[in-house]
Amino acid sequence: MKYFIVVLFLGMSLNAQNNHAHHDSIKNLEEVKVQSATKKKIETEMKMAVSVDEFLSSSDNISFIKRGAYAWEPLLNNMSTERSQVTIDGMHVFGACTDKMDPITSYVESNNLASIDIKSGQEGSLHGATVAGSIDLKRKSTSFSPEPKWKGVYQTGFEFNNKQFFNLGNVSYSTHKFVADGSISYRTADNYFDGNNDEVKHSQYNKFNTSLGLAYKTTDLSSVRVDAIFDVAKDVGFPALPMDLWLSRALITSASYKQLFEDGLFRVVDTKIYYNAIEHYMDDTTRPENLVHMDMPGWSTTYGLVSKANLKTNSYSSEISLNAYDNVSIAEMRMYPQDRSNRTMFAYSWPWVTTRFAGLAMNNSWDVSEKSQINLGGSLGVNYNYSKYVEFNWIFHPGASQEKTRFLPSLHASYQLNIDQFNFSVGTGYGHRAPSVSEGYGYYIYNSFDRYDYIGNPDLKNEISYEGNASAGFKNERLSIQGKINYFYIQNYIIGRILSMGSPMNYQSVGVKGYTSLDYARLLNMSMNVSYDILEHLHWKGMLTYARGTDNKDGNLPFIRPLSYLTSLHFMHKNFGIQTSVNGDFEQINYSPEYGEDLTPAYTIWNLSADYTFKINKVQSTVQVGAENLLNEYYSTYADWGNIPRMGRNIFTSLKVSF
Repeated sequence: MKYFIVVLFLGMSLNAQNNHAHHDSIKNLEEVKVQSATKKKIETEMKMAVSVDEFLSSSDNISFIKRGAYAWEPLLNNMSTERSQVTIDGMHVFGACTDKMDPITSYVESNNLASIDIKSGQEGSLHGATVAGSIDLKRKSTSFSPEPKWKGVYQTGFEFNNKQFFNLGNVSYSTHKFVADGSISYRTADNYFDGNNDEVKHSQYNKFNTSLGLAYKTTDLSSVRVDAIFDVAKDVGFPALPMDLWLSRALITSASYKQLFEDGLFRVVDTKIYYNAIEHYMDDTTRPENLVHMDMPGWSTTYGLVSKANLKTNSYSSEISLNAYDNVSIAEMRMYPQDRSNRTMFAYSWPWVTTRFAGLAMNNSWDVSEKSQINLGGSLGVNYNYSKYVEFNWIFHPGASQEKTRFLPSLHASYQLNIDQFNFSVGTGYGHRAPSVSEGYGYYIYNSFDRYDYIGNPDLKNEISYEGNASAGFKNERLSIQGKINYFYIQNYIIGRILSMGSPMNYQSVGVKGYTSLDYARLLNMSMNVSYDILEHLHWKGMLTYARGTDNKDGNLPFIRPLSYLTSLHFMHKNFGIQTSVNGDFEQINYSPEYGEDLTPAYTIWNLSADYTFKINKVQSTVQVGAENLLNEYYSTYADWGNIPRMGRNIFTSLKVSF
């Protein structure tokens, strides 16, 4: 395929903090480090050694669909992963599972990440076409140092409920011209037990992850870097599904060149080429109760380019991004009788679908005064799809396009005002997204939540999002209050509806649904965050979130989080810390029976942990012990697939050693 892009755009801002970071870093390449305005440490106050999923769940605009204890599906602004961009250092990685059992977050570990950058709505369009926003997982990247320097961290721990044992280690070596970053991790867990002390079968998992990054300074203001991540998961159970994961493997590689400039409009140019390959094998070998057995292997291969440039003058700053990739997604469905030597059915659930994307985006920021700032941004992308075996799509959509090209524009703007201890912002956004591989080309993808087989439609229209957002806050030496609200009006909202034709292929299915476009859907998200320093060593935090989603007939959208809350106390004195929190959801009354949901009762969870830090010679160590769900409450949430119960009381211990 040959295509070109003509882009007319204006773009939104770099965060003011990032602008200053880039301005200061021009002096010397050693000072250049990836920064994030959203998160600084991959840990929480309650738990020192967290998984990536556990860390993301502490954000006020991310929730998760859970089908087990592993590989949770992140929902940004209460929207599924089709509507958001999840990247690793700006690289696009696509899962190989039609059941979404391998989100991109499952292919990294907390010890090889430096930060996670979360952008809401069209502010995330720098990484590609989106509706919900973007989640960029930023890898650790050690700075060059004048003298040779070694640094390392080792974490280990044990969690008693599911007998989870983990080891996480990372080490770095840096000189004036050379840097090496390495990490390795291993987690293994048995089945967990719910609040009734009943074993939740098929909830075990085993995961190994390792990464390596090498950087070399070519001049005082330029460097090259190569990175690789290798991830393997085996014997992963999914209690909410009729099958489990036998094996998942991912190789994620990149090579980049960074150039800094001491003078002129351009300050930093960073260009990266990348390649990643994922293979994912679901089967039901461990489910002898199934009358018909099924294997669902999948493969995803991506080549890509990301090139970013930072510009700055006195009151103006900008970031320009060129993003391009080529992805091939393949998924098979194989059915067997009890005797697996005899195969009775074969089909492509992803019929060799090629996706090519190229986009240009620009984010601009003007300091109107010392107290106010205007941000303006936009992008234009071209998305191309090709289905090798379009005959599968023609069964339900005769004459459907074998290849399709879509143009995906985006615009967004915001105004920020700071008056003494108060801050205010208001913004708007407009953007398109193309249907995902499953929405466009999926063939008999079984959804065990509503028990329907799903069929894609290659000729679905682009989703079109109109967005409004606002925030207000106050901060002094002891008190901080921040409230946020956003509203999305989404035309051509893609969702599954029952088809009058076709019969189920899976014996557990009750019917067939086809992806179709509603006239529109509406989604409202609100959050309030408060923190207060009660005493010098005693701090309190609180968070309240609310969401509401409806379709064009005022019906409820699925997987919309009910009113939820979190309150926590943190006491620190010298080397000792203790923290406690209470969190929960109110009753989910706005559920959607049409999509398999039912009323979910309210629940409240109490957590408690304590830690102590000590130093022996130059080695600093922290030991922590705590308990999640201390009262052993039995519960499941609105987003637990098939109402599988959550983990009961879980006592955890961990040790972190830094040198």
